[in-house]
Amino acid sequence: MTRAELIAAVSSYFDIEELVCRHTFESFGRRSWQFLDTEYLATLLLIRRDILKTAMFCNNYAIPGNRQFTQRGLRCNICALVNEKTKAGRIYLTAHGQGKAGDFDCKGLTAVQARHLIEDNADKLPHPIRMEEGVTWLHIDTYDDGSGRKVTYFKA
Repeated sequence: MTRAELIAAVSSYFDIEELVCRHTFESFGRRSWQFLDTEYLATLLLIRRDILKTAMFCNNYAIPGNRQFTQRGLRCNICALVNEKTKAGRIYLTAHGQGKAGDFDCKGLTAVQARHLIEDNADKLPHPIRMEEGVTWLHIDTYDDGSGRKVTYFKA
């Protein structure tokens, strides 16, 4: 599958403004797809379409009246979460900042249930992933820790 075909497939499940912060979307609009990593997009598509088989929600700032999530996908350098860390003089290297991560709520599934389904189907994953444990959302990223495992867990 070419990158263009992959983006077309992913966009049948997600609008780009769900996957990037408001700043990025307001600056680049539909061109914001360029900032999302290809391995991440392929993995996100497979998890959504073939493993969880249910709606997944990331950012929702484009939907009025909801609790606003704005930094659950790609985070740019002016996002508050990034600014807080860098202003404190701390290094902030994150999969979110590199277009390789998202935090999701999954319709009809708790985060624990979604993580178990993904782990049970790890052999289907096109690339290794990490999932954050001990949180009420599903964090997935395509950082490869070199362990040779398809799924690893971390705590932030």
